[in-house]
Amino acid sequence: KQVEAMKRALESLNLNIVEMVDENATLDGGDVLFTGREFFVGLSRRTNQRGAEILADTFKDYAVSTVPVHDSLHLKGFCSMAGPNLIAIGSSEAAQKALKTMQQMSDHRYDKLTVPDDAAANCIYLNIPSKGHVLLHRAPEEYPESAKVFEKLKDHMLIPIANTELEKVDGLLTCSCVLINKSSEL
Repeated sequence: KQVEAMKRALESLNLNIVEMVDENATLDGGDVLFTGREFFVGLSRRTNQRGAEILADTFKDYAVSTVPVHDSLHLKGFCSMAGPNLIAIGSSEAAQKALKTMQQMSDHRYDKLTVPDDAAANCIYLNIPSKGHVLLHRAPEEYPESAKVFEKLKDHMLIPIANTELEKVDGLLTCSCVLINKSSEL
């Protein structure tokens, strides 16, 4: 039901939709990190190698690298993009190991923003023409030490978001949105 509703919404925006028809392939959005240059795909309980291969076949103009995910539901459970070249990453051993893997697989050198709390590394970066760099991040009352790190991003408009209730069911900020880069003529 949810998949069909999303498909209809995307079709109404005239977006190209690719469906995975391989029954052995699994690919969860929480395991797909697009940096603007390449994709990192977390191999987790919800995403497998075949799903990553289908993503690579679909986006042939971009490199697709796989990253083993341990001690987290998804890759984005401890990292996300916090700016055009900036990866927000948690401090846990699993997060730092995944970051090292991503750095080894990439020809590009990303800046990193390390936050004390893995869940707080899941943020939403937007580049809004009238506002510039906008970052939705976890609220200080939830992750005070991580919020202090985000506050160092002086060129970003920071918007703290409370997410405690959704996090109880493994929902992070990126689980609550679908970002679409579409012209404003809609």
